Order: sequence, then structure tokens, then C-alpha cells
Amino acid sequence: MKGVGRFLGMKYNKYIIVLAVGILIVGFLGDNSVVAHLQNNMRKNELRKEIAVKVAQTKANQEQVHLLQTDPKAVERVGREQHFMKHDDEDVFVLSDDPKVEELTVEDETIE
Repeated sequence: MKGVGRFLGMKYNKYIIVLAVGILIVGFLGDNSVVAHLQNNMRKNELRKEIAVKVAQTKANQEQVHLLQTDPKAVERVGREQHFMKHDDEDVFVLSDDPKVEELTVEDETIE
């Protein structure tokens, strides 16, 4: 009986090895592996979030374009606020809450 059990074990070893190698190839190697599938799913979720942000931005921009096309006061307000435009008899003073950026100096280099 021992000889028969040893023979059957050796007979199935090659199938077990082929099965294990196949699982490794499908699971971890190649473009269609489980690891690549999980990475693609994570990337897909990131892209969906990015699409949602872009759709919201597009909707806001469309509303602003509609407002600019229909309201002349909105055009003047945008020109004044974003492009610092003014009438000829006005002066514009730009006030900023940003901290002053100090000039960068490089101590290692000499300026001639």
C-alpha cells in the first residue's frame, strides 16, 4: 500500500505545481492580474471624484457666463474685481491681506 500512495502523490504533484504557478501568474503578474485589477479600481474611484469636481466647476462657470451675458452690471463688477479695470476719473487701490514675501537671498553666491 505504501508504494501505491507514494505513486499517487507523485502523480498529483505536477498538477499541484502547475495550479500554484497558474494562480501566481493570474494573481500577481500581467495586465489582468488581481493586483492590477485592484489598482485600476482605485484609479477609477479617483477619476470619478475628479469628474465630479470638474462637473461642479463647469456648472458654476456656465452660470457665471449666463450672468455675464444677461447682466451688464455683472460685467462691470467682474472687470473691476478680477481685472482691476476702472473708469477714467477713478483711482484703484489694491489692498492685500497676504503677508509680504521677503526677497530670497543666496549667501553662497557672490554678485559681481
